[in-house]
Amino acid sequence: MLCASLCLPARAALDVGDSAPDFTVPAALGGKVFQFKLSEALAKGPVVLYFFPAAFSDGCSREAHLFAESIGTFKALGASVIGVSGDDLELITRFSVQVCQGKFPVAADEKKVVIKAYDTAMQTRPEYANRVSFVIAPDGKVIYTYLSLNPDKHVERTLAAVARWAQDNPKR
Repeated sequence: MLCASLCLPARAALDVGDSAPDFTVPAALGGKVFQFKLSEALAKGPVVLYFFPAAFSDGCSREAHLFAESIGTFKALGASVIGVSGDDLELITRFSVQVCQGKFPVAADEKKVVIKAYDTAMQTRPEYANRVSFVIAPDGKVIYTYLSLNPDKHVERTLAAVARWAQDNPKR
């Protein structure tokens, strides 16, 4: 388990209105490995991209479970969810089954390419992603960001942002 005192939050480099960097990264959904490409997911609707420090840690497991419980609501609003950490693909593949319950993909960013592109590495422990969530509209623009080590509000807040987007874009 990561200690909160080692995980000092930092402002994410991307803010509302910024273009989200496209990426392709190995991911797993329900134990099946595939290449996740952000632009392909955005072609279908908004994407909730959330970064988490470590698979199977208490907070990350709780956060993934909360996303899994709410995935039907995200889908009803036309959104998809992907979690990203610096863990290796083998660990992420098990996490996708055991914790994410096969409800949404999680990605293994072992080389920290996506973590660096989104400036989500922890300041004091750069080998870990900070707990940061983004909501990205289909046009590739960031419409919401939330940084907090507490995993309990990420789902609630990103879901509210997606709901606002859906309300403002009824012809999606």
